[in-house]
Amino acid sequence: MQKRIGVLTSGGDAPGMNAAVRAVTRAAIKKGFEVIGIRRGYNGLLNNDMIKLTARDVSDIIQRGGTEIFTARCLEFKEWEYVLKAKDICVQNNMAGIVVIGGDGSFRGAADLSKAGIPCVGLPGTIDNDIQCSEYTIGYDTAMNTVMELVDKLRDTSHSHERCAVVEVMGRRAGHIALNTGIACGATAILVPEMPYDIEDVIKRIKEARANGKEQFIVVVAEGVGGTEEIAKRINEETGIESRATILGHVQRGGSPTVRDRVVASEMGYYAVELLEKGIGNRVVGMKDGKVYDVDIQEALSMKKPFDERLYKIASDISF
Repeated sequence: MQKRIGVLTSGGDAPGMNAAVRAVTRAAIKKGFEVIGIRRGYNGLLNNDMIKLTARDVSDIIQRGGTEIFTARCLEFKEWEYVLKAKDICVQNNMAGIVVIGGDGSFRGAADLSKAGIPCVGLPGTIDNDIQCSEYTIGYDTAMNTVMELVDKLRDTSHSHERCAVVEVMGRRAGHIALNTGIACGATAILVPEMPYDIEDVIKRIKEARANGKEQFIVVVAEGVGGTEEIAKRINEETGIESRATILGHVQRGGSPTVRDRVVASEMGYYAVELLEKGIGNRVVGMKDGKVYDVDIQEALSMKKPFDERLYKIASDISF
């Protein structure tokens, strides 16, 4: 029976996941494997919800956002008995390994399945760019460009009405999207979970800018900071400037992936198949100094990703 490689997407979707699935599929076929698309993440693995993927099946997905094999979270997979059930299903399907595209939670499942004897390789697919072992994650660039486009549109209407737009962007534990899009959009203030802030400092900054002739204001708030509505209310009350809160939400996850996300996903997907071809599992593929590399999953999960405090200072210094 021909050896197979499985591929699944897990957790939150990210633009570029389809490009990764395409690369895994075609690289594996080129190396003599059959490819099995595991639908709906680890749920699909436990329920044997799988389809064979051919080169033609993935021929028109590189430009699509989301994931064509669907994604889901699976709480059952935290329990060892379900990991062993998944292992048995992999053995029955003659799988040489699985490529798991997702975030930290997905990698923990991949580590458990590798421990059970099924080689797994993780690819960092998350718009938050919060995977510690990789300086870049699939979907990050597209999400930032989406946010920038939407905030630019908000700026137009804020300028017309001389308002302050308080914009919440995704980033529950990481402020990378907020920091970079805040700079790109000329935000007056950027609030992130990694750095403490005082609302009075934000209000002072807005008052000073207004005194210097500024007519509209953008405040970018990372999701992990919270209280976006309350921040807008305080600014309104203490400055007299009409302030509106806008929560961008899941629109940030959608859309056709950018060139960078398509290329990085393709490169990482190919690399993952090279590892599995050698029988190597329990690894995460990441990017370091602009190059793709791999690291042990447990080591990857224990790493701490630094926040760019210098870039944050730059944002503050040029925002008046």
